[in-house]
Amino acid sequence: MTYDLIIVGGGIGGSALAATMARAGRSVLLLEKTTIYEDKVRGEWIAPWGVTETKRLGLYDTLVAAGGHHLTSHVTYDETRDPAAAEAAAMPLGMFAPDVPGPLCLRHPVHCQTLFDTAAASGATAHRGVTITSIRLGASPAVSYVLDGVEHAARAPLIVGAEGRQSGVRRAAGLTLHQDKPHHWFAGLLVDGVAGWDDTRQAIGTEDDFGFLAFPQGQERMRVYGGWSLADTKRFAGKDGPTRFLEAFRMKSAPHNEAIAGGTPASPLFAYYNNSSAAQRPYAPGAVLVGDAAGWNDPILGLGLSITYRDVRLVSDILKEAAPEEAPDFRPYAEERAERMRRLRIAAEMQATLDMEFGEAARARRHRYYEASAADPMLGLHGVATLAGPEAVPAEIFEPAHVARVVGA
Repeated sequence: MTYDLIIVGGGIGGSALAATMARAGRSVLLLEKTTIYEDKVRGEWIAPWGVTETKRLGLYDTLVAAGGHHLTSHVTYDETRDPAAAEAAAMPLGMFAPDVPGPLCLRHPVHCQTLFDTAAASGATAHRGVTITSIRLGASPAVSYVLDGVEHAARAPLIVGAEGRQSGVRRAAGLTLHQDKPHHWFAGLLVDGVAGWDDTRQAIGTEDDFGFLAFPQGQERMRVYGGWSLADTKRFAGKDGPTRFLEAFRMKSAPHNEAIAGGTPASPLFAYYNNSSAAQRPYAPGAVLVGDAAGWNDPILGLGLSITYRDVRLVSDILKEAAPEEAPDFRPYAEERAERMRRLRIAAEMQATLDMEFGEAARARRHRYYEASAADPMLGLHGVATLAGPEAVPAEIFEPAHVARVVGA
C-alpha cells in the first residue's frame, strides 16, 4: 500500500499528527506497537503555550471533552518560606496565553487513546499491536510490519518517527542524540483520594532532601512527582515504595501535602533520571522526528507535551504547504526547535538547581533567590518561559550572566 504519510508511533505526537493530516485530506498510515496504553508516568500537564498549540491544531475541544482539567493557580512552597505567605502569593495561571485559563491536565492513557481514536475517525488508517520489522528511508521510504501474524509493507514519501526516546525511525535515519548528564532522580505516581486540596491549584516545593510537584486532575485525583539525590539510588524501591514515596510529601513548609500523603496510590511508581537530550537534527531524507524521538527537555519543567504539540503543529504546517510532488523543507522546523530546546534546557538547569539540590548551601541559595526575585522579577523569567513559551522572554535570560544571577554562581 502507498500512503502520503506513514507515522510510526501512535502516542500523543503520532496520533495528533495523524488526525491533523487526515483532516487535511492526506492518506495517513498510523502504526502503534501497544494494544493498551499503560500508565507509565508520562506527561499529563500541558503548559499554557502548549494549550495554545492544541487549539491551533483543532484538538483542544476534543481533549477537554475527554476530561481535560485546567489548573488556574500555582504555589511555590519551600522550607525557607512561611507557608501562609507562599499561599498568599499564589500566582494566577491564566495570564500566560490568550484565552487559556491555565495548564491542562489529562491522564496519559486517556490522552493517547482519545487522539488515536480521533485520528481513525478523521480518516487515518490506524493499527494497534504492530511489530515493525524494517524501516527503509532515502529515495523510496517504506515500512514493513506484522499485524495479527501477517506481514505487510507500506510506502510513503515521508516516514514520521513519533515512537519516543528509543525511536527506530531515528536509528534508520542515522540521527544521533546528545544527552546531558543526569542531575537527580525523579519519580511520579497517580494518587486517588486526595481530599481537601483545591483541584485548580498546582504546587511545587522543597524540604530537607526531597522536592515535589503536584498537579490535580479533578475529583480528588492527583499526579505527583518527587525528586531526590542521585546518590540515593534505591530510596523508594520495593513493594512499599509508593507508600514511602507519599510519606515523603509530609512537609512542615507545605501543610496541605497531608492530603497527598493520605491518598491512595493508583498507578505504579516509576523512577528515572532527569536530563535533557537533543537530536543533531530532527529530519533526514524521507524522515522527520517529533516529540521525544527528536530529543526531550529535562522533565523538571514538565514540558514534554507542550514540546510535542509545537512539533506537530510546525511539521503539519510544513506538510500542508508543500506541493505533493516536492519534498518538504524541514529546515525552519529544525531551526526553531534547536533554539526552543536550547532555551528550555537552560531554563530546566536553573529550575533543577533551585528545586532539586539539597543541604545547607542549596537551602541558602533558594532563600537568596526568593528574596532577590521578589525585588527583581527579571530573575524569575525562566518560569515565564516554562508557562508562556521560551520565545516569550528576552534572549538574555538564557545567557550565562543571567543564569549566574539566578543560581548565585
